[in-house]
Amino acid sequence: MNPLLKSICEKSALTLGNVATRLGRIGIPPLATVAINMRPVNGPWGGSSVFVQQLETCLKRRGFRVQYHLTAPVDVIVLIDPREDLESKAFGSKAIKAFKQKHPAVQIIHRINECDQRKNTGFMDGLLKEANQDADYTVYISEWLRDYFLARGFDAYRPHSVIYNGADPSIFHPIGNTPWQPGEPFRITTHHWANNPMKGFPVYEKLDQLIANGDLPGVEFRVIGRWPADLHWRAAKTFPPANNHDLAKLLRQCHAHITASLWEPCGMHHVEAAQCGLPMIYHENGGGIVEAGRNYGISFNHDLLAAVQRLQKEYPVLRKKVLASAPDGDVMSMAYATLIARLIRRGSAPH
Repeated sequence: MNPLLKSICEKSALTLGNVATRLGRIGIPPLATVAINMRPVNGPWGGSSVFVQQLETCLKRRGFRVQYHLTAPVDVIVLIDPREDLESKAFGSKAIKAFKQKHPAVQIIHRINECDQRKNTGFMDGLLKEANQDADYTVYISEWLRDYFLARGFDAYRPHSVIYNGADPSIFHPIGNTPWQPGEPFRITTHHWANNPMKGFPVYEKLDQLIANGDLPGVEFRVIGRWPADLHWRAAKTFPPANNHDLAKLLRQCHAHITASLWEPCGMHHVEAAQCGLPMIYHENGGGIVEAGRNYGISFNHDLLAAVQRLQKEYPVLRKKVLASAPDGDVMSMAYATLIARLIRRGSAPH
């Protein structure tokens, strides 16, 4: 970390970044270097890639150097995924451990956004627990995920917090989303990058059947992204995978979002829809999704038909709630930037 600016770290990350941006124009080095172990991927991809893009943009605006390699000097490492064979991996847990041994002042933030229960796997919890041993600070992306791992032996007394996901508000916003009026088609949408059945596809197929059978007159269903190969839609309108402005435009053409994803650590699909002004129907076993859904959604388990009908009935109130309390990517990114600045104060040493 630049010794000339070390004292500035006592201020907020926003103030720090504003100072660094101005000084950068006259040749002052970056405030500090943040290495992220997962590269962003262009095009439609999972939520981790979207998060990395937002974090990089936020940190650069605040005067930090962001890199995807462990070439010293590095002040903070952000561990997104510990797997060594991940396609978008920049470096893995083994490299982080070796770097920490050589540079003990570096601060490691472990952002935990996965678990075995989410995809019915049997390896992720162990990988995360092993990687977490080297972390100086842990961020869980939902309270549900925090409690999940605390129940599985993670130390509740080690430094940690919850930072809920948010999408880029310059892309995912409600401007242009026209409220539903009775007598018009009520358009419900869902969107997923993955086609794993645990994302809720049996429920989406059920909604499709209810519409096709005439049980939900006036309701349309739009599916964006991927779905299992053996799923054949009867009434739904389908769209290929989309991201950024293309996805946001499709979302704003609808009135509500449905997510039947089970035991989701948090996810991005329901966040993107909410920021576009769409209240939601969510499964009561949705994991971290439930934390947002309680604010502006209708939960269901077995009676999907009743949930859709209730959403239509309560739509005006729920839309006001989602406009007032949807997640926000700037708030999320700022929380990480503030945390990074605080950890730099704690662990920084002259290079």
